[in-house]
Amino acid sequence: MPEKAKLRPLGNRVIAQPLTEEEKTKTGIILPDTVDKEKKAEGKIIAIGTGEKITKFNLKVGDRVIFGKYAGEEVKVDNVEYKILTDEDVLAVVES
Repeated sequence: MPEKAKLRPLGNRVIAQPLTEEEKTKTGIILPDTVDKEKKAEGKIIAIGTGEKITKFNLKVGDRVIFGKYAGEEVKVDNVEYKILTDEDVLAVVES
């Protein structure tokens, strides 16, 4: 069940929770999140605005999306990191 955000996006914006994964080197060493590495450009939608452009995408809470590495605004609420993305920041939906 997706986490419910304490944020409500306005207009053509969505709130995404970036997905983080431990990375493993070729030799099997696990790199924790504290290691300085590029952030993944994938996240889970937890809230959707009511703007006309964003509603045309038919996004749903819980969808996994791809966005630009440096896209959107990063915010932290209750020690949870979120990205506020516009309709132009969302590049694709990951289908399972």
